[in-house]
Amino acid sequence: MIIKRFFYTLKQAFLQVFRNRNMAIASIFAITAMLLILSLFFILVINVNTAAQTIKNDYDSIEIFLKDGVTEEQAQIIISDISAQDGVEEAFYKSKETAMDEFRQRWGDNAYLLDSLKENPLPNSVVIMISDLEKATALAERAGTYEQTEDVKFYKATVDKLLDATKFIQLAAVVVMVFLIIVSIVVVSNTIKLTVFNRAREISIMKYIGATNWFIRGPFLAEGIIIGVISAGISVGVSTLLYDKIVETIGDQVFSILSMPMVPVGFLAYNFTWIFLALGISIGSCGSIISMKRFLKA
Repeated sequence: MIIKRFFYTLKQAFLQVFRNRNMAIASIFAITAMLLILSLFFILVINVNTAAQTIKNDYDSIEIFLKDGVTEEQAQIIISDISAQDGVEEAFYKSKETAMDEFRQRWGDNAYLLDSLKENPLPNSVVIMISDLEKATALAERAGTYEQTEDVKFYKATVDKLLDATKFIQLAAVVVMVFLIIVSIVVVSNTIKLTVFNRAREISIMKYIGATNWFIRGPFLAEGIIIGVISAGISVGVSTLLYDKIVETIGDQVFSILSMPMVPVGFLAYNFTWIFLALGISIGSCGSIISMKRFLKA
């Protein structure tokens, strides 16, 4: 009995979508557009968060890149001097081979891209672990004074700016998401309302012969869910293709700036699938429930 009722509800829902296909398509477009806009915010937030977290790992460290030809013995002079400064927990030498191994681990599945390098372009370096962050700026300035120093990597100011930008982006995403969800629910609600009006006579007969409230409401709720699932499927496909194109186009530039690849396409596609399904089903269900509550006096 339950299975028979389920298939009846599902059949009626698909019939209602087909009968009111113009409004259903409008609802699908509205929800899909909302999810696609959200996907842009998700892509931006996730990549900025990843970049900030990667750089934040260097919050408690300063890396001195050494000039070509500087030997490990010469690097020990820097290590001895800097280790004697206040705020230094530890200082050690990092060879270019070790640095490349770390790059490969960071790149994960994309590490094969490094195989095309004819030689290791990374420099040898001295890594300074900081015990007191208040001393970090002064230590970074001192690190730049050594004759063997080519460059100094110290990301504190950059991370602070990235974290501020991330907070702003997250807040903007929440505001836009709430607005778009409300609009989508209204559109779905209007679609279901039209179906209710078209089936008013049939609903009256069903109530007259003793159909329960949820037996009548079931197809309308399923209709909203179907619209949400279709919208989610389209959104996942389109957003994944767009992100794949973005990674292909600017992935190398992002790496050259941040020394890290963008978030993998597969990771985002997997998460988009579950997030968009949840949002699509929720929006479709809410639209149906609101419409039934206001217009279906069952």
